[in-house]
Amino acid sequence: MRQGEATRAGGGIGRRLRAAATARCARFVLAVATLLAVPPLHAAPGDERPAGMGAPAAATPQGSARDGGSALAKGDTAQAIALFSAALDDVNLPNDRRAMVLNDRAVAYARRGQTKLAFEDFNKAAQLFPEYAAIYNNRGNLLLAVGQVKEAVKDFDRALVLAPGYAAAYNNRAGALMKGGEFQAAIRDYTQAVSLLPAAAAPLSGRGFAHLQLGRPHAAIRDFSRAVTADGSFAAGYRHRAEAKIAVGHFEEAIEDLSRAVAFDINNPDLYELRGRAYLASDNQQAAIKDLSRAIELKPGAAGYYAERGLAHARDGKNDEALADLARAIELDGRSPRAFAYRAFVYKEQGQADVGAKDVATAEKIAADAPEVLWAKAEIDEAMGQKEEAVASLRRALFLDPSFKLASDALERLDGDTGAADEKPVPGLGLGKWQVVMRGNRYFATHPQFRRLSVPLELMGPGEPRLISFEEREPPLRGIAVLTFSGGKVEGPAGPEETELAAVLNLASNTVVAIEPHRQGAKVAAWTWGEDRVSVAAVDGVTDELVLRGTGARRDPSYATRSGPRRYTSAGDEQLQSFDQQMYAPAPRREYRPQPQQRRKPKTLFDLLFN
Repeated sequence: MRQGEATRAGGGIGRRLRAAATARCARFVLAVATLLAVPPLHAAPGDERPAGMGAPAAATPQGSARDGGSALAKGDTAQAIALFSAALDDVNLPNDRRAMVLNDRAVAYARRGQTKLAFEDFNKAAQLFPEYAAIYNNRGNLLLAVGQVKEAVKDFDRALVLAPGYAAAYNNRAGALMKGGEFQAAIRDYTQAVSLLPAAAAPLSGRGFAHLQLGRPHAAIRDFSRAVTADGSFAAGYRHRAEAKIAVGHFEEAIEDLSRAVAFDINNPDLYELRGRAYLASDNQQAAIKDLSRAIELKPGAAGYYAERGLAHARDGKNDEALADLARAIELDGRSPRAFAYRAFVYKEQGQADVGAKDVATAEKIAADAPEVLWAKAEIDEAMGQKEEAVASLRRALFLDPSFKLASDALERLDGDTGAADEKPVPGLGLGKWQVVMRGNRYFATHPQFRRLSVPLELMGPGEPRLISFEEREPPLRGIAVLTFSGGKVEGPAGPEETELAAVLNLASNTVVAIEPHRQGAKVAAWTWGEDRVSVAAVDGVTDELVLRGTGARRDPSYATRSGPRRYTSAGDEQLQSFDQQMYAPAPRREYRPQPQQRRKPKTLFDLLFN
C-alpha cells in the first residue's frame, strides 16, 4: 500500500492496517470479481445486435435457457448447467444465441469452481459472437480471479471498445488495476462506473479503497459513506469507512460504524478487534477489553489479539493480566514486535525499565522502525531520564505513521509538540504563517500557532498542494476554520482540470473534521447552511449533508486568548476581517444523499461484474 489507510488507534492501528490492507485489497478485488448473485442473461449496455438476430437466449425452445437462468439466480448451479446444456443441444440455435447461453453456462461453471470448463465456454462464445461485450467482461473477471491481471485488463478493454457505456467493465477493470497497484488509474475507471451508476455501492467502495491506498482517508470516507447510503446492509462499507475514520482520528464515529458492521456479521473476530482498538484510542479500556476478549473467543490462535488486549489491560492498570496476555502473544508468535514492545511498556509501568529495555532490544531486532517499537523505546528512554532520545524516537514514529496516537500523546506530554521528524518544508506553497511540509511522500500544512495540528493535504491528481486561502469563522462557529488548497489535476470532459479542496478545521480541538472537494475546472461547490448542519452540492453532482457536532478531541487552552476572525488570501496577507458568507463548518459526522437527478435503482454487485 502506498500511503496510510488507517491510523494506529491505541497501540498504533495504522501501520498494521496498512500492511493488512495491501493484502486485503487483493482479496477484495478477487472477492468482487468472483461474486455471482444473479444470472447474466442480458446484453451489455450499448451492445447493438445486428438486425434479424432473433430473440435472446432466454427464449429458446422448451425454455431451457430461461429456466437455467432462474436456477442460477436461485444458486442451483448444477441444475442451471443442465438446462443450459439442454439449450445448447438444439442444433438450430443461431450462433449469437448459442454464444449467450455459453456465456451463462460459463458463469455457472465459475460459481462451482470449474475454471477450465468456464474458460472453454467463454472462449467458444467469443469465437461465435466476438461482438458480445459481456463475454469479455465475464472472462476478464475469471482471469482476474486466477491471477492473470494483464490478460484480464485486455478483456475489459475489449468489452469497453464494444460497449463504451458498460459500467460493469469500468468497475471490473478498475479492480484489475487496483490489483496491479495502479491506484490512480483505477480511480478514473471507478469514477466512470460511478457516473454511469451513481447509486451502486460496488464502484464507490472500490474507489474508496483506492483513495485509502493513496493516503486519502477523507476522500475514502466520502465514497464509503455514499456506498452505505446506496446499500444500507453493506457491512464491508461500514468496516472500511471505520478504518478511514480511524485514520483521521474520528474514533467515536469509527466505533459507530463498526457496531453497524458487527450487527451484520456478529461472528467476525476482526471486527471486534478493530472496534476494540478504536475503543482503546478513545480511552475506553473496559470496552476495548470486552471486544478483544470476544475476538479471542472467536479466534483463540491470533497472537495480535492477545497483544492488543495486553496493552488494554496495561492502560487499565492491570499489569498482571497484561503480562499474561503478552506472554501468550509471544508464545503464539515469537517474532511479534508489538508483543515485545507492549510488554516493555508494562515493565516500565511497574518500575522495571531495565527489564523493559531488554524487550525493546528484542523488538528492535525484529522491526526497529515499527512505530510501536519506537514508542516503547521512547517510554523506556523517558523512564531512564533520556528525554531527548525519547522525543527523537517519538518524532520518528510519527513520521512513519502521522496519526499514531500513543506517540502523539507521549510527545505532547514530553515536548508539547506533535510534529514529526525529517520534516521538509516546501518553498512557494505556503500562505501567511502556514507552511507546507513533506513527511515521506505526503504533504501536510502546519502553523506555529497550532502546534498540535497537522493538516493532510490530500491530492486528487498530479500536482502540488499550493495553499489558497485560510478563513476563521465567527460565533457561533468560533474555533472553526477552512484552509483551501489546490488538489492537482484530474481528467474532465475536455481534458485535465484543476481541482481545489477545502479542509475544515477545528482549531479548538486541533482536528481536521473534513476535507471536501470545492472546485473542479469551472464547477464550484455550493454550500447551504443551517443551524447545526451544512449541505454541500459538490462538484461531482452529489449533495453531502454534514452534521455539525464536536469531535471530543483535546482542547487547545491557548485558543481562548485569541480574538477576531482571520482570512489569508495570499502569502503575507494576514488581515483581520469579517467572514461574510457562511460557507464551511466542522463535520466529523457525515450523512450523504445523491441529488434527485442521480437517484437510480441500486445495482447488485453481480450487476456490476457479470453483465
